[in-house]
Amino acid sequence: MKLYFLGTGTSQGIPVIGSNHSVCLSDNPKDKRLRVSVWVHDEDFSVVIDCGPDFRQQMLTSKCQHVDAILFTHEHSDHTAGLDDIRPFNFKQGPMPLYAHQRVLDNLKNRFEYIFESENKYPGSPSVDVFEVVNNQPFTIKNHSIIPINALHGSLQVFGYRIGSMAYLTDVKTIEAGEMEKLRGLKVLVINALREEPHHSHFNLQDALDFVNLIRPEKAYFTHISHILGFHDEVQKKLPDNVFLAYDTLELTL
Repeated sequence: MKLYFLGTGTSQGIPVIGSNHSVCLSDNPKDKRLRVSVWVHDEDFSVVIDCGPDFRQQMLTSKCQHVDAILFTHEHSDHTAGLDDIRPFNFKQGPMPLYAHQRVLDNLKNRFEYIFESENKYPGSPSVDVFEVVNNQPFTIKNHSIIPINALHGSLQVFGYRIGSMAYLTDVKTIEAGEMEKLRGLKVLVINALREEPHHSHFNLQDALDFVNLIRPEKAYFTHISHILGFHDEVQKKLPDNVFLAYDTLELTL
């Protein structure tokens, strides 16, 4: 199985529009970050976690040809705003299965009403099948078991997902001990690390490092990175040997 980082940036992406911050002006491709998302796939399995405003560009860059389902962590725009761009997949493979908390599905139905209409649907508009994700209820896609991981983004509930020996969590600030038990024995943990300064709804760098020490995966990759964390190469030098800053287009073989 492979894990491909479609985007590793925050809600604004990097570079930030109109910013003269040195990281935004960097020529290093690893300092250029689209909105956060990953693609998990093997020969007969292909899921994308989150579908933000850069979804079209990410699909073209990754050369992804088929998506069995989209899993949503939560409803914020940087994780959902690309939903209209599933249309080419619809034309090839039919309705796109969406997996999310019921609150998130309700939010999407409100924001993308034309997608969810059952009558007088505009020809060519996206089509979806919806599936509610419930905590402590694993589900299966193409014979792969997926375990939801419940966490809080400030006061907002978010889901992470464990697929085999990999777990992906983003926009996390707090997580209960019982949920952390679902993360034992990981080969790869992906977790958000926004910046060095504390943040009210995201792990900062030290929070993420402390979480890695609690979970003890073989390797950890940080994502949802702000430009103010610093230059990719400089931050990487300060991290433990088994902890890495993810970057766009990085692909891991699990």
